[in-house]
Amino acid sequence: MADLDIAIIGAGPYGLSLAAHLGRTHRSFRIFGEPMRFWSGHMPRGMRLKSEGFASNLSDPNGEFTLEAYCRERSIDYADIGLPVALDTFIAYGTEFQRRYVPALENVQVVGLTHSPTGFEVSTSNGEVLRARRVVVATGIGHFASLPRVLENMPAALVTHSSAHSDLQSFKNRKVVVLGAGASALDIAALLIETGASVELIARTDTLRFHDAPREPRPLLERLREPRSGLGTGWRSRLSCDLPRAFHLLPESLRFRAVARHLGPAPCWFVRDAVAGKMPMHLGATLLDAQIANNRIHVSFKQGEERQSVEADHLIAATGYKVAMSRLPFVHDSLIKRIRRAADTPILHRRFESSVPGLHFVGVAAANSFGPLFRFAFGADYAAKRLGRHLASA
Repeated sequence: MADLDIAIIGAGPYGLSLAAHLGRTHRSFRIFGEPMRFWSGHMPRGMRLKSEGFASNLSDPNGEFTLEAYCRERSIDYADIGLPVALDTFIAYGTEFQRRYVPALENVQVVGLTHSPTGFEVSTSNGEVLRARRVVVATGIGHFASLPRVLENMPAALVTHSSAHSDLQSFKNRKVVVLGAGASALDIAALLIETGASVELIARTDTLRFHDAPREPRPLLERLREPRSGLGTGWRSRLSCDLPRAFHLLPESLRFRAVARHLGPAPCWFVRDAVAGKMPMHLGATLLDAQIANNRIHVSFKQGEERQSVEADHLIAATGYKVAMSRLPFVHDSLIKRIRRAADTPILHRRFESSVPGLHFVGVAAANSFGPLFRFAFGADYAAKRLGRHLASA
């Protein structure tokens, strides 16, 4: 059984960035996972990122290999602000980052994580079991897809979460209901229309609130009133980026409320023209029921005082993600029970450490402790630098 200092589980922006920083230290570590797996396997091809170019970097120790640097090498159009980043470009950038800075990445899945007297035991899909003094869980949002209760037991042939689709070509000439009003919902709706599907949207909100296109340069007064950050403009976003440690000191109820309400799932400005007038939209709707008949899905909803229904070949629920430690399939129940949690999310100490010494969480699982910054790839730089320094000296 192999022994090492640190095991990193997950090879998205957070895991790769941390590994890049640890590569400059004397600590022994191993990192497991398929590079950029969630982005390549669970987001639809043709999508563009919600984050601006300057906010879509992974983090290397010298801050050299940015998305801008990658695009310059490949002669890909790039702008810090105002030019949406193609999903394929971001995946290719992350994969090249891994090749340069984390060449020892092991493309196997972790299937078991348990506590041991000397730290942790990590089991992999190729049958290996290793011991690590510390473990960093950097698995992102893939395990946390959330479906409305009424849809939970529906067959996948008729009802899926938006994260189930990287290729929408199979929906050509089929009728699809998209549930939701956020970026994922409108992105998928736009791509389905482009594919040749017939689409209808059902959403609780009364109005679709698209983000406005960024304007640069901006007048000085506007920049002072609404400073720009990697999460957008405004002081709340700027402070979320600059002061995660101060956010950590806030009362728990305030932190949870801020994370839930700040930066909702609004679609981006560049999707508006792709969907406006091109599909029926049932807004202000409350989902009531879903039934299967003749291999089709029949969705009932209430709009105002009127009950309505839509029949389709498939329903895609772009209904977001809900972090829950109990849904991490590789973490043993005995270890889950030892993690202090609030609303099934880990309560983390100053260096992303849980109540189980040596067990750290980064990315979206850290958001309720350190703020909305960690719901986005932009937070990978802060997490990699801060946690990397701690692990190097621990």
